[in-house]
Amino acid sequence: MWLRRFIYRWTFPAAIILPLWLLIGWGVFNASGWAILWVLFIAIPSVLIGEIVLALMMRARTSAREARMASWWDVLGFTVWHGLTIAVGFYPQKWFGLLLTAAIAAAVGVFWLMIWQLWNDARLRGGGIRIVGGSAPSQEAGAPKPSVSVDDVYIIQENTARRD
Repeated sequence: MWLRRFIYRWTFPAAIILPLWLLIGWGVFNASGWAILWVLFIAIPSVLIGEIVLALMMRARTSAREARMASWWDVLGFTVWHGLTIAVGFYPQKWFGLLLTAAIAAAVGVFWLMIWQLWNDARLRGGGIRIVGGSAPSQEAGAPKPSVSVDDVYIIQENTARRD
């Protein structure tokens, strides 16, 4: 449970921390001079925007909002993507291309995972209006429909008979 709550809370700070790590890693691990252009103009904006979009997609799910925690699929997807992004920030000469490709593939995979979860959450919950925190007054067949209910709540009912 704590891990799912951590991922739920971590996604927005990660939008700042991960791009910052890519910039700090460039300076600390002596990446090439051309790499700074890649870091400033491609890596930082794409990780920042991608993280914000994916975090918003996760929080758009009713199940995540109500529980205030990520699903186990979110934990898996974000952990893999963030781990690969952190590994790219070390700028290893031999593995950089492979790690970068894997990080991009993981980000795309998390995006499709979020869409899949959003779709399933909407499908399972169904459409329509939900009444939260109360119940609608029950109506028996043939019983007169009240025009006023308890606690000064007015119910206005439309006449369905057509007037020609």
